Amino acid sequence: MYVKMDVKKVMYTVVREGKLARLKELLEHREKDEVVKLVSTTSHGTTPLVIACRNGHYDVAEYLIEKCGANVNQPGLVMFDGEMIERAPPLWCAAAAGHLVLVKLLVKNGARVNATTKTLSTPLRAACFDGHFDIVRFLVDHGADIEMANRHGHTSLMIACYKSHLKIVKYLLTLKANVNRKSIKGNTALHDCAESGSLEVVKVLLKHGARMDVDSYGMSPLLTAAVTGHKHIVEYFISMPNLVNRKERIDALELLGATYVDKKRDMMGALECWKEAMNERYRSDPVILKPRPSPLVAAYDFAREITDPDALDGLLNDPDEMRMQALVIRERILGPAHPDTSYYIRYRGAVYADGGMFSRCIELWNYALDMQQSMLEPLDPMTQSSLFSFTELFSFMIGRQINTGRRVPQIQREELLRVFRKAVLEVKLGKQMLDKGSARGRDIAYLNRVLVTTLHLASLLTHEMPEEDTAEYSALHQALYELVRVNPKDNNDRTVLHLVFSERNTIFGAGPRSPSFRFPSPHLIKALIKVGADVSARDATGSTVLHLAAMFHPPTDLVNILLDAGAHIDAVNKMGSTFQSLIWSNTAYETLVRNKHPYASIYPMRYTKLTCLAARVVRKAYDIESVPKHLQDFVQMH
Repeated sequence: MYVKMDVKKVMYTVVREGKLARLKELLEHREKDEVVKLVSTTSHGTTPLVIACRNGHYDVAEYLIEKCGANVNQPGLVMFDGEMIERAPPLWCAAAAGHLVLVKLLVKNGARVNATTKTLSTPLRAACFDGHFDIVRFLVDHGADIEMANRHGHTSLMIACYKSHLKIVKYLLTLKANVNRKSIKGNTALHDCAESGSLEVVKVLLKHGARMDVDSYGMSPLLTAAVTGHKHIVEYFISMPNLVNRKERIDALELLGATYVDKKRDMMGALECWKEAMNERYRSDPVILKPRPSPLVAAYDFAREITDPDALDGLLNDPDEMRMQALVIRERILGPAHPDTSYYIRYRGAVYADGGMFSRCIELWNYALDMQQSMLEPLDPMTQSSLFSFTELFSFMIGRQINTGRRVPQIQREELLRVFRKAVLEVKLGKQMLDKGSARGRDIAYLNRVLVTTLHLASLLTHEMPEEDTAEYSALHQALYELVRVNPKDNNDRTVLHLVFSERNTIFGAGPRSPSFRFPSPHLIKALIKVGADVSARDATGSTVLHLAAMFHPPTDLVNILLDAGAHIDAVNKMGSTFQSLIWSNTAYETLVRNKHPYASIYPMRYTKLTCLAARVVRKAYDIESVPKHLQDFVQMH
């Protein structure tokens, strides 16, 4: 006999395992209302029917629907290909997993064929993704809308093209699926198969009138094939009469060569592409000259794009020059807004870093970061990634310098400060976006991530402080002042000082692997306070930095810095807790003393002022409204 409190847990296990007999044993002796409630109540965001449909247990699903009254349209959370799909209807699960008999069962019992997941994916799109043709045809026969798109504007035809399911593509096209429909980012089905490399699908789409349209980045399917390295698709497109013009053929071949350099690491293949492009430029009439050269870029080692066909062969003797040619060509053709432009700049920088050429890496990454900050919205994940990579790189370099006694490289502080200022700029722009009220919910989390990354850069920057009254000292404090002046806060209303203490063990593994490095460092705390960080600021719970210090137990020298700077040891948060009560909540003071815990050496009376004692008395004896307004905050703090 099952224990009542475990019925739900056992039921989900039985359904997941597909054991119908045990499920009947569990439910058949119960009242109908109780059974309906059991099969409709979610556990971990999902339902028994969703589980049965995901795992292909037909008899279990049939029993849940016909005998237990399970709702055939009740969605749940389900895992597919390592991704959590939210609000997935049972029909979507059965279609995605390829269980035709279950699809028929659900539709027979009233499942809505156009029901969607949270991302607006339909059962038809789910079947197209993995190529379940029989399910696609059945759903269409029962009213599935072939033009319904997900939240990105991707239709069933687009996903079938991307996944190279030729039979489904042909079937959808016979139903007059819109072959030139665009997604939110402007790509078409022809873009999708060009990206995936399916020549057969390309041919079918062109036969049905697919056009060589451009997406929001100005990318045609031809350039899409080039940037993904599908030479056979590129060659087919440029061989088709009247499909692309001569300039488009040249750009595609040059871009394909850049892809061969960086993605395929095939120098000979790249050279062949560039030679073919040169022939298109100069061997036909009229000659199409390369555009006038852009200003030389230091990050590209001042490389100038080759315009002489005879000079191409010399590139094989200088692989590094060839790599720079690839970056220059890609930026010219794709432009700085395309994500691949900055991606491959960062990739090349990472390769240099792996080879110990840190200065080249830093220069390239700074160039990519500048590009991202000028072209992308504030807090974009790509910009976040660049700042995060810099933090990891500098952590490694400082650790290597500490452990080997060598400076790597010699201008490390200047480079760190350069990147830190860009991180502060990203925080500032992100906060401005949030302050305007136009930000999405995820942007608050994005701002927090960038802010914490910025603080780690600050901690690396202050690992060793320059001497006072030097230009370096002033520049460092000016940069920190700019951060504090922005007054950024996370979604819990925590300031930079709060975050320094609350996040110290939650990101990056805390910095360089060296006993002499600490996050947060005393230098960072002192510098932030020196430039105006408020030690008495409160977060959404009314907690000061000291409250967080008590919770996270940093070294006492950091706590003493706060206290010496005027932090109130007796400040009370919204839960009525003080620094002392939080420290002693789990450990008696006597135990701290007996164990010679460093916190036992913090004497409250040393940091308690007469004004603090007076505020406590006023708070107890008087109504807060009778206290002068300029003193109310101070009194309430105590």
